[in-house]
Amino acid sequence: MIDVQQLRKIYRVRSGGVLRGQTRVMEAVKDVSFTVQAGEVVGYLGPNGAGKSTTIKVLTGLLVPDGGVVTVGGLVPWRERRRHVARLGAVFGQRTTLWWDLPVRDSLDLLRHVYRVPAGRFRENLARFTELLELEPFLGTPARSLSLGQRMRADLAAALLHDPALLFLDEPTVGLDVVARERIRAFVEHVNREQGVTVLLTTHDLMDVQRLARRVMIIDHGTLLYDGALAALQQRYGGARELLVDFETAPTCPDVPGLDLVHAEGARVRYAFSGPAAGPIARVTAHAPVRDLTVQEPDLDTTIRRIYEEGLLRV
Repeated sequence: MIDVQQLRKIYRVRSGGVLRGQTRVMEAVKDVSFTVQAGEVVGYLGPNGAGKSTTIKVLTGLLVPDGGVVTVGGLVPWRERRRHVARLGAVFGQRTTLWWDLPVRDSLDLLRHVYRVPAGRFRENLARFTELLELEPFLGTPARSLSLGQRMRADLAAALLHDPALLFLDEPTVGLDVVARERIRAFVEHVNREQGVTVLLTTHDLMDVQRLARRVMIIDHGTLLYDGALAALQQRYGGARELLVDFETAPTCPDVPGLDLVHAEGARVRYAFSGPAAGPIARVTAHAPVRDLTVQEPDLDTTIRRIYEEGLLRV
């Protein structure tokens, strides 16, 4: 679906005034290469200014790169833009494709004509999206009067009315409450599973990534640092796993050989360990009678923050 080989994009930034100013060359994306297969959901992560948005703008045809080869569904986005945009959908958290003063239903009907969606297919998609996204209460409401969560749900429907093969999501749950975030994640899961829509997701909400993507790419300072399984990333860089144990009674000595004692308070003790959990669990249960225990995986947010702050992928 997406094939990117040695993508480069350069910005020229002028500073110091018009007459004596200097032009500084900033390489926003540096020889980035990756492929995305049809039907994948891929998280594209990185701190602000890392090169994510530049990459997405090239893939959508908004920017022309300074080097490399890029095809999306066999098309070069910026050369065949009309055919290209007819086959993709995009939702950007800070922007809307709805007409500000029109009711949502009218905006969706206008988009039907823009994308030349057959009337029968439009009615079918609208009915399905209305049910899945619970649009009915505000289909007659102008976009300017929608809450952020309502607008994002309407924008998702607008992005998928024409049955695109590829969906770009940029911060789709930013600023939303827990219920709205869950509804949007469930909808994206549905269209990926039932329609095979390929999804490229950029977000700072790592719960989006954990819920939707098995594969992640991490970019920083324009360089692609990681491309692989989310589980492997957590296992390699996530630090120690933890074992939260509730003993029957407070142990006289909570130390267990082979485990690092993190915290002990009465009968509840937390240990850190690495590798498979079977061995640590066996050692704990042999140490003293156990009422309950839980294996806690490293937090993804902490993992990604450590990667950025400590430059772990650059080592």
